[in-house]
Amino acid sequence: MFGIDFSKFLSVFERILLPAINETLYMSLVSTFLAFLLGLIPAVLLVLSDKDGLKPNKKLYFVLDILVNTLRSFPFIILIIVLFPFTKMIVGTSIGTTAAIVPLTIGAAPFIARLIESALKEVDKGIIEAAKSFGASNSQIIFKIMFVEALPGIISAITLTLIVIVGFSAMAGAVGGGGLGAVAINYGYQRFRPDIMLYTVVILIIMVQIFQSIGNLLYKITKK
Repeated sequence: MFGIDFSKFLSVFERILLPAINETLYMSLVSTFLAFLLGLIPAVLLVLSDKDGLKPNKKLYFVLDILVNTLRSFPFIILIIVLFPFTKMIVGTSIGTTAAIVPLTIGAAPFIARLIESALKEVDKGIIEAAKSFGASNSQIIFKIMFVEALPGIISAITLTLIVIVGFSAMAGAVGGGGLGAVAINYGYQRFRPDIMLYTVVILIIMVQIFQSIGNLLYKITKK
C-alpha cells in the first residue's frame, strides 16, 4: 500500500508530526478539563430540577433541557465560525491552537453535561433517601454522595468526551486550529502527501486507543 522509508518518516515525525501531536494533546486535554467544569453546572441543575430530583423545578428544567439539546446538536464546524468574534475577544485571535480551545470547550460542554446528568441519575435512590433521613442537605447529597457513587460513570463520561474532542480538534485544523487535523489538510491533502495523511490517521487512532485504555482502567479502579 504505502512503502515506508523509516529515515524519512523520522524526519517528518520530528519536523511536522511531533509538534502537531503536542498541539492536539494540548487542545484536547485543556478543552476536556474546561468542558467538564462548564458542563458540571447545567448537569447538577438538571439533576436538581428534574421532576424526580431533589428540588423539582419544571420551568428551569425545561429551559436547561432545550439549551443543552440545542448546543449539543449544533454542527461543530459551524460553531467554530460562529464563535470567531467571541474567541477573538477571549484570547485575542480567532486562529491557532489556543483559540481552538474556546469552541472545543463550548461544543463539548453540553455533551458532557448530559453524560454527567445520566451518571448522577443512575445513583441508587435508596442511598439518596437514606441521606435525606440523616438530614443531609441537597449540596451534600449531590457532591458527597451522588458524585462519589457516580464516579465510575463520570470517568466514562470524561473519557468519551476526550475522545470526541480529539475528533473535533481534527476538524478545528480545517480553520486554522493547528494540530494533527491541520497537518492532514495542509500536508496530506493540499500537498498530495498520502503518507502524511496515513501517519496522522494512525496517530489519531493510537491516541484514542490510549485514552480509552486509561479511561477503562480508571473505571475499573473506581468501580471496586
